[in-house]
Amino acid sequence: MAKKKKKKAQPKAVLKLEVVGGQANPAPPLGPALSQHNVNIGQFISMVNEKTSDQMGVPLPLEVRVYQNGSFEFDVKTPPASYLLKQAAEVAKGSGLTGKESVGTVTRDQLREIAERKMEDLNAKDVEAAANIIAGTARSCGISVVD
Repeated sequence: MAKKKKKKAQPKAVLKLEVVGGQANPAPPLGPALSQHNVNIGQFISMVNEKTSDQMGVPLPLEVRVYQNGSFEFDVKTPPASYLLKQAAEVAKGSGLTGKESVGTVTRDQLREIAERKMEDLNAKDVEAAANIIAGTARSCGISVVD
């Protein structure tokens, strides 16, 4: 007879949250989202801050898997494309009038660098396709792409 494979525990919940690197705290929205799933918030905050301390002040998406017994695992994703684009274009915020007002510019090389950094989180086959996705995000932020 074949041996039975041991099943990996299925998460009770999968949460998608955003924290600031190295500065996570139990204030809303993080605390309430975790406490309703019986997660030890102090332990979670210290682990997240330790893991993200090298990216201090950068907004980082998290994917948190919470299990029945209150244990958890989390993955830190790459910063949002809009954040990286605003840094590359050296602007504080995107345009309020997208399509009518441009607030900055980025080059194709900058797009390619951002695409390479975000490649693991994007649904693209190669860097060129990922750069096109990032270019679309740039347009929606009011940032022009120049060659």
